[in-house]
Amino acid sequence: MLVLETVLRIRREHASGKAIKVIMRDLHLSRGVVRRAIRAPEADTKYRREVQPLPKLGPFQMRLDALLEEDEARPRREKLRITRVYDLLLREGFDGSYDAVRRYATRWRQARRRDVMDAPAFIPLLFWPGEAYQFDWSHEDVEIAGKPMRVKVAHVRLCASRVMYVRAYPRETQEMLFDAHARAFAFFGGVPTRGIYDNMKTAVTPR
Repeated sequence: MLVLETVLRIRREHASGKAIKVIMRDLHLSRGVVRRAIRAPEADTKYRREVQPLPKLGPFQMRLDALLEEDEARPRREKLRITRVYDLLLREGFDGSYDAVRRYATRWRQARRRDVMDAPAFIPLLFWPGEAYQFDWSHEDVEIAGKPMRVKVAHVRLCASRVMYVRAYPRETQEMLFDAHARAFAFFGGVPTRGIYDNMKTAVTPR
């Protein structure tokens, strides 16, 4: 259960226009907890604790947040252990326990992962003319000279206009992939600035 001060702070910051996601990050709370605090009737906001939370860590919370933020941007092999973060705080005057720092860092990283998972993701559906093309292979069953056979079909499509170039080959090889690109670009009258591929195996592995 949240203490009264936290509930009031959530409501005050939300009323001032701060987004729920920002409140979650600042207070290290889940989305559900923040929403309940905003929607709960006044009768539910009871005082639950008289002791100040994080009595030792409180003055160093901003510094710890900064250390964790810097560490988050580092490559995986260069990330700091919590023992190293704790040691840095000790050098700056922190006299609390290692467990307090470890628990706080764990909650901080869990909240960061939730923020990433909640972030909207999308694939752009609009492209500038000549910006990009898509390439892929398909397997098609055809009949040639009265005999059924399977061919490999190269598809090259302009993302902006959706114009497509299609060419069939007996196999899916590196040489045929290059040939399909050269013929498609000649057909389009130019080369787009980037390509989008589902599988580049045939571009690097001759068959």
